[in-house]
Amino acid sequence: MNIISKICGVAAMALSLLGGTAASAGTIDDIRSRGVLRIPAILNETPYFNKDPRTGEWQGFVIDMANDIAKTLDVKLEVVESSWANAILDVQSGKVDMAFAVTATPVRAMSVSFSDPTYYNSFVLVSAKEEIAGKTWKELNDPQYTFAVDLGSAQDLITQQYLPKANVLRFKTRDEAIVAVTTGKADALVNTMLNGLVIAKKAPTIGAVQVPTPVLSTPSVIALNYGGDETFKSFVSAWAEYNRRIGNNQTWILKSLETFEITLEDMPVGFGFGG
Repeated sequence: MNIISKICGVAAMALSLLGGTAASAGTIDDIRSRGVLRIPAILNETPYFNKDPRTGEWQGFVIDMANDIAKTLDVKLEVVESSWANAILDVQSGKVDMAFAVTATPVRAMSVSFSDPTYYNSFVLVSAKEEIAGKTWKELNDPQYTFAVDLGSAQDLITQQYLPKANVLRFKTRDEAIVAVTTGKADALVNTMLNGLVIAKKAPTIGAVQVPTPVLSTPSVIALNYGGDETFKSFVSAWAEYNRRIGNNQTWILKSLETFEITLEDMPVGFGFGG
């Protein structure tokens, strides 16, 4: 009788596990069942995102990337209007399935998981001052220099690590930081290569992109909810790695930069989004 009871108990447990597995659909199944892949997007953040006010259509290289993933999953893309500050929270809360163009920092890694890199960016300066050109980060770490940065950004973290002795003006928005440089309150703007190239084209008086040495390269990743299953995370990383290595991601980025007449020739020697 004791043996029969044990057998029945094991059978019940097995059925319970099988039933739990069947009832708990994977993340990819959830997305396919819903019929849409959800991502956050930010207004007026070209070349990442741009919403046509007349048609309501979203454009930008992030939209192209997300559309490719949605096509692979055989679902439609749903864009949720957000902000850089809220995008990670949107992933955490399950409001969206993933967020693109995220700089992988240790602090953010405590909130969301990261895919393999979609492309590589570098931290640069945008300045019209000749004395800035050709300098190392160590040489720029001096009280005689004043830099502008948007508060709480990845580039803000870089100033804290590499420019602790310099004067750093921190602003709530990137536009305020740009104004500080164009009006002479700061010697240079600290930002990423991608943003720097666009900023220099949109506001020529701010100066040109300068790349201090050593080159600080950083991966741009896709942020995913920690609750997502490993199959989904592996799929997203495989997508990122494949499209980065064969050049699709760089092609999408360059396409979005055409509006600003930016080409690969505008990149500093040796720089490429593929890493």
